[in-house]
Amino acid sequence: MSKKEQPLVRELFPGLVTELIACLREEGEEYLAISAWDIRLYEDCGCGDDFCQSFYTAERPPGAYGPGHRNVLLTPAEGDLILDVVEERIVFVEVLYYPRLQRPAH
Repeated sequence: MSKKEQPLVRELFPGLVTELIACLREEGEEYLAISAWDIRLYEDCGCGDDFCQSFYTAERPPGAYGPGHRNVLLTPAEGDLILDVVEERIVFVEVLYYPRLQRPAH
C-alpha cells in the first residue's frame, strides 16, 4: 500500500493527535511533536485486547526494532500513550486504557 493510501492519524483521530502533540511538548520532545502531525495509520496492532487501540505508523518490522529504538512514555489525561521511536521517527503508538477512538464514517 502506498503512503498516500495510508490515512493521516489526525484525520481519523484529531483529538488523539492533539493530545499526543501536547504530551510530547510537555516531555520536551519538540521534534516528535512536530512530526506527530503527519503520522499515518499503517495497521492496527491486532492484539485483540479490549483495552488496546494501538497502531503502527510505519511497516511492522519482521522482528525487534533494534539499534536506534527508544520508547517515549507520555502522560495523557486518561490512559497510557507509549511511542516506539526509531531514529527519531514514530513507528508505533501504543494506546492503552484510553477513551474509545471513533473512526469517522465514510
